[in-house]
Amino acid sequence: MSKREGKILSLTGIDISQLNQEQLQEYFKSCLDSGIHGIGYSAYREGQEPGDQLDIQQIRERMVILKPHTQWIRSFSCCLGNEFVPVVAKEMGLKTLVGAWLGDNLEKNELEIEGLIKLAKQGYVDICAVGNEVLYRDDLSEEQLLEYIARVKAEVPNLPVGYVDAYYEFEDRPAVTEICDVVLANCYPFWEGCALPYATLYMQDMYRRVKRVANGKRVIISETGWPSAGGAHYGAEAGREGALNYFLRAMEWAEKEDIEMFYFSSFDEAWKTASEAGEGAVGAHWGLWDQEETFKYEGALD
Repeated sequence: MSKREGKILSLTGIDISQLNQEQLQEYFKSCLDSGIHGIGYSAYREGQEPGDQLDIQQIRERMVILKPHTQWIRSFSCCLGNEFVPVVAKEMGLKTLVGAWLGDNLEKNELEIEGLIKLAKQGYVDICAVGNEVLYRDDLSEEQLLEYIARVKAEVPNLPVGYVDAYYEFEDRPAVTEICDVVLANCYPFWEGCALPYATLYMQDMYRRVKRVANGKRVIISETGWPSAGGAHYGAEAGREGALNYFLRAMEWAEKEDIEMFYFSSFDEAWKTASEAGEGAVGAHWGLWDQEETFKYEGALD
């Protein structure tokens, strides 16, 4: 992985809660100006949700906003317009981690797998992600998942193929870790109720636990983040200051240690408050930009 241009100002020993607005903006701006490694692409606008058809123009409008601040885009599906995400990203000179969204509907899974293979063969994919947290959700058996991964690897042997799940799944599922060319680990201290002062250290430990079982393979943090609103989850409290704090410290660590990390997420998405999404009120508040595509930390980009 090549280093990002520029350097993030050091936060070592700094209590971000004691910084004034001007200082916070200075630190945030230095991070965004240097360019974060990657970010999850949030496709759904107000009133949209998974299952709705997306058009290429709305994909392009959001990509224009993200392009100056990242090297990589991560997409989550290859159907219903989501296949335009890597196409537009490549048009804009960005690299792509492209996911096939798998679940318990085997017919839909076929469309996703076929879509991922097609995009990969057309040159729109840099890393293939076969499924996202299907083991965590218990949507598929391990054997079914391994078959999907093996199928994609056989079809696109010249591209790295991996699977995305919570970090501990790679400790518990050695066969999954073994089949992956690249290990894609989601690391969320918030969802494990970790209080903010310890959250970055906890996230680093999650990463290192995956590294220990990866047997020298490339390990990427495919998701990490902190919600800016929506309440608390045990000791973890959502909030604007906490989200800013977590982002800055995570970015500093990734810069210092040369860690490939995809931040979650780009834009708020209201559909995630629905009960079936399982995230409650915080689900809609993971973006660096809100659902109207306004940057939440206004002033940091001036």
